[in-house]
Amino acid sequence: MKIDLNMRKFISLISFLVLIAACKAPEQSFSKKDIRAAQNLYGLDFEDDAIDTMYGYLGRNKRGYESMRRYETDLNTFPSVTFDPHPHGFETPRGNQNRFQPNIPGGAVLPETDEEIAFLSIRELASLIKSQQLTSRRLTEIYLDRIAKYDSQLLSVITVTDSLALAQADRADREIAAGNYKGILHGIPYGVKDLIAVEGYPTTWGAAPYKNQMLEETATVVNMLEAEGAVLIAKLVSGTLARGDVWFGGKTKNPWDLSQGATGSSAGSGSATSAGLVAFSLGTETLGSITSPATRNSVTGLRPTYGRVSRYGVMSLSWSMDKIGPICRSAEDCEIVFNAIYGFDENDPTTNRVPFNRDFRPIEDLKIGYLKADADRDTSATGRNLRAQVELLKKEFGIEPDSIGLPRKYPYQVFDIILRAEASTFFDELIRSGKVDELVEQHQGSRANSLRQAMFIPAVEYLQANRQRRQLIEEVNSLFSQYDVIIAATFGGRQLQITNLTGHPVVTVPTGFDQKGRPTSLTFIGNLYQEGTILQMAKAYQELTDYDEKHPPLFYEKAITDK
Repeated sequence: MKIDLNMRKFISLISFLVLIAACKAPEQSFSKKDIRAAQNLYGLDFEDDAIDTMYGYLGRNKRGYESMRRYETDLNTFPSVTFDPHPHGFETPRGNQNRFQPNIPGGAVLPETDEEIAFLSIRELASLIKSQQLTSRRLTEIYLDRIAKYDSQLLSVITVTDSLALAQADRADREIAAGNYKGILHGIPYGVKDLIAVEGYPTTWGAAPYKNQMLEETATVVNMLEAEGAVLIAKLVSGTLARGDVWFGGKTKNPWDLSQGATGSSAGSGSATSAGLVAFSLGTETLGSITSPATRNSVTGLRPTYGRVSRYGVMSLSWSMDKIGPICRSAEDCEIVFNAIYGFDENDPTTNRVPFNRDFRPIEDLKIGYLKADADRDTSATGRNLRAQVELLKKEFGIEPDSIGLPRKYPYQVFDIILRAEASTFFDELIRSGKVDELVEQHQGSRANSLRQAMFIPAVEYLQANRQRRQLIEEVNSLFSQYDVIIAATFGGRQLQITNLTGHPVVTVPTGFDQKGRPTSLTFIGNLYQEGTILQMAKAYQELTDYDEKHPPLFYEKAITDK
């Protein structure tokens, strides 16, 4: 077939136009005017020719983002860049890799009432169970009865795992009767914050969009406690997506004062432990969510070193700041639970094999610092109680803490973008789908608002904040390494923000009450991986005082008759 010259020219022209169309940049869904307006938010001021040049590049970036969102990311996937809390030249502690075996006292006498049993320490409960004066089944039923009786006032329990708990309790009783006693947690009922997944039960994260969420895995910490023979009795309320004490079912209450919330976001763990609905619980902290409910509910909370406890199967709020720790009625109980849950997990890239070394040195041999200026600025009952307890420690142990201060030359007002940027990344789909509008709270201080605004945090500023954070880590470690323990106000000053950013462990303990009968606290800060030392300090303090032995009268009738 012959094609004349004109036809050939026509075909060539059509081919050329097709090629031009193929090479033409896709039409952008934003304008150069949008770029100029966006500059105001980020403090930029590019000239028009620069904007002309970058326009196509920004469009390509945007299409890349949209493409990436079509790929599924598993909830348990950590970013490839993981946070390292270790300062330059840091050497991780060495020691015995085996977990210690807590001593279980003999001669325990079974109390007369179920109420008294419910408030016993882990060691006391273990003694009764090991001697078979008390079965795990009966103890589990005591706590189930207390949940049924009291939780309508507290709103601390979101899911009662009764069928699982009774099965685990019966198994524990059979094992113990057969002489297969696993250790101090065998047969002891506990609860976990509802950020922690348990297969077969909802994991709601305290948020309406997830109230029917069923995850197919069980968190490593739950598996570790099950291996110890502990009995999971309940999933405890988390404030919405790990913020505050408000969730889709209401507000979790402080058992010492039902007009107050339990604070969050481990609100359910603090409230239920304080009111004797569980023997102990697990909470999580990113920026105060163990220490705050420990304070409000007059219990003891241990926030371990970053990376100490696996977060596999646990909702992420901030990959570089989240920690899991025990909330108990005493420091000794915290030590027992921590001993069972710390350690390496191949599913969590931030964990390690650093041993838990307990510290048996006398308190008078410890080098102690004191954030005195922060304590002195607090003229409330909290500050007065803190100063009184420091004087008690000085008198009883002959110590004289050094007055020290935390670094000031950092942009502390910007560091929260680290948490918020990581949170909005985890909840990107929730935000873009519009389901974030279903969260109960929508005010300026709500999680919903925090997530939305965090979508506008530039990657450059997030990384710059982390560079400043690295400098903070170096300076704080230089200061902390001079001391074994630092005494601090739980709130006030910047210790809570700083130690969460640097990954240092703390234990928060009750110090009494204010004029309204509301609990107060202080915090002991330790060096990285030195949970043993701050727990030794906290245990010694609690041997001097009885605040850890007091229970809320509304949920402990004997407290009234003992007055």
